[in-house]
Formats: sequence, structure tokens, C-alpha cells
Amino acid sequence: MTQTPPASVSIPRSLFVFAPLYGGLVVLAGVLGTKIADLGHWPVLGDMAVESGIFAFLLLVVLASTVTELHGEQVARRLVRYGFIPLILSMILLKLVIEVVPPAPIWAHQAEFALILGQGARMQFAGLISYGTSQILNVYVFARLAGAGVGNGVGSGLIVRAWLASMLSQVVDTAIFITISFWGVAGADGTALPIGQMMASQVIAKLALSTVMVPVLIWLAVRLGRRLDAAG
Repeated sequence: MTQTPPASVSIPRSLFVFAPLYGGLVVLAGVLGTKIADLGHWPVLGDMAVESGIFAFLLLVVLASTVTELHGEQVARRLVRYGFIPLILSMILLKLVIEVVPPAPIWAHQAEFALILGQGARMQFAGLISYGTSQILNVYVFARLAGAGVGNGVGSGLIVRAWLASMLSQVVDTAIFITISFWGVAGADGTALPIGQMMASQVIAKLALSTVMVPVLIWLAVRLGRRLDAAG
């Protein structure tokens, strides 16, 4: 008895390109987040500093919104959910390499390696919750604005949707991550860390970057995606 071969599944070229890029950036965002970047002095806003993971996170927002625009909300939601796989796997591997795998005798940088890449369980949990919540929210808002008639995939409407969804997701991401990570944690002087102040500075910096970077990048990514799919 012969079996009928399964029907081949055609993956759009843009999704084939954007999905692995998304997975890599999910992992990279956590690694980059260990460095606090100085963004210099901005008019009105003053001196700004932000954790460097924001640059990878903003690209995650770009990719999730682009996939929503090109392939629909449900596909983008699956992309976000699958993003938990490389994120959790990277956390496990880092934990194993830092705490279980012994360093070679000729390598003298174990302490620095653990300091930079090691994160406590509380911060890891905060990262998982903030990632999932903010990315799903970004996809939801971006799609709902399109359904409400804000933009039609081209021109200024797309930029407005990208900007609004990114701004909201950034605020939620920061609020969740800082609250879970630092609520009740004491500073060097023994008093509780100023969570409100920490949150405000991060939100301002992220909103500024979202305004400058995200809308244009999403517009470019959508155009690129459509060219990839047309060529496929």
C-alpha cells in the first residue's frame, strides 16, 4: 500500500528571514541588558541612560509588528510564543555554563563571565513576564489600530500605528520588569530602591528611542518583507 506524501508547506520568504532573526534577538536582548548605556544629554530630557538590551528589544518590536502587518496577528502571536523557546534555553545554558561547567585552568575570567552574564532567578522571571506581556500587547495594539482604520499598511498610517504600539509596549515592559526585579530590594544605604525614579528614567529614554527608531524601521521592514515575498 503506497502512502500519499504529505503536502509541502510553503513558508513566505519574509517569515523565513524574520523568524530566526527574532529568535536571535530575544536571546541577545538579555545579554546586552547587563550594560547600562549613556545616551548623552538630550534637549528638555536632560542626561539619559538606559540598559543596552533596549536596542535588541526595539528590533523585536519592529519584527513583531512587521510580521503582524505582513502575515496577520495570529502568526505574530505564535512568533512571540515561540520566542520563549530560545529565551528559556539560553537562560538554562548560561546557568549550566556558569555554575556547573568548570573553567579551564588557563582561563582566569570566570568571575567576570559570571558577573556579566549571570542573572538571578528573580530577574530572569521578570524578563520572561515582561517580554511576553509587552510583545503580545504590541502585536495586539498594532493589529487593532489597523482594524480601526489607522493606516492601511502604507504611508503615515503605518508609522502612526508603529509608534503608538511601540510606545505602549515599552511602558508596560519597563513597569513589569523593574517592579518584579527590584520591588523591596534595598540599596547601598539600606533603604528601598527608588523604583518610581528608576522606572521614569527608563521609560523616558525608551519612549525617545521608540519615537526616533521604531516607526521608520517598521516601515522599511514591511517594504523589505513585501519585496522578499514578491520575489519568492
